[in-house]
Amino acid sequence: MLDGKKLGALIKDKRKEKHLKQTEMAKALGMSRTYLSDIENGRYLPSTKTLSRIAILINLDLNVLKMTEIQVVEEGGYDRAAGTCRRQAL
Repeated sequence: MLDGKKLGALIKDKRKEKHLKQTEMAKALGMSRTYLSDIENGRYLPSTKTLSRIAILINLDLNVLKMTEIQVVEEGGYDRAAGTCRRQAL
């Protein structure tokens, strides 16, 4: 199971290493600052696509996620740390 708090902390740490403010990173990713904050605080889990975009921006090796026992959620899987399931378009 994906640990949203660990993932969020990792993203936040890497963002700070790059000296990026939340507003700057969110704008570069095309998302709101509040959504990025929710990801960093473990309230929301990013989709695989969003996580890939974040990883590229902050030079995060996705293999690090495996080493820290964080599993990537596939599209259509769980989107919130609370376990709410996203609906897939048919």
